[in-house]
Amino acid sequence: MSDAAVLDRLCLTDLPDSERQLVANAMRSVALPSGATVFSPGALCAGWILVEEGSVRVFMTSDTGREILLYRVGPGESCVLTTACLFGEDPYAATGVTEVATRAVLIPAATVFRMIDKSVSFRKMVFRGFGHRITDILQTMEDAVFHPLDARLAALLLERIGADGTVTATQAELAAELGSVREVVTRKLGKLSDAGILERQRGAIRVMKPEALRRIRKSGD
Repeated sequence: MSDAAVLDRLCLTDLPDSERQLVANAMRSVALPSGATVFSPGALCAGWILVEEGSVRVFMTSDTGREILLYRVGPGESCVLTTACLFGEDPYAATGVTEVATRAVLIPAATVFRMIDKSVSFRKMVFRGFGHRITDILQTMEDAVFHPLDARLAALLLERIGADGTVTATQAELAAELGSVREVVTRKLGKLSDAGILERQRGAIRVMKPEALRRIRKSGD
């Protein structure tokens, strides 16, 4: 794929031709397999990361091993933590891991700072992406603090359900997405299983009564 096509897929179409060329000359493409670590706590930020294809899961891990999902970075999106670390000159405080085979573009820090200084379009694009992601993180915090876990679990299962009625996820993964602990989520799933709403399988959950989950989700509104 040409550099121009890559820039278009990364939503850099608003840049003037001269600025697009500057970014294209400096950027470096990175291909990562599923499960690869993109960054980890304490690592320094080498540049601005934009995902071209795939998905990166960004999460924090406590001293006890408990994980909480902060957000995902999908195609055409930037990582707010990378942006914050880049401009704050701070090391990463969370972990980013690819969920599927992922292609990304790294724009070196020197190029990013140069573009921020000279390009209104680039500057707006960077901070627009930053603002959108901050809103997502605040929504995650709001859900964790103000909405019952039962309703959030039901909503997550409905969001992740496949065409065959199966949710492919471990209980630990669900707990991390919900900002809870596996033991609590296991108990919640056990109650739903006893009620005949779902059936737990190894590494997956089969939803038997999605309408019941919708009622539980609605109860948390």
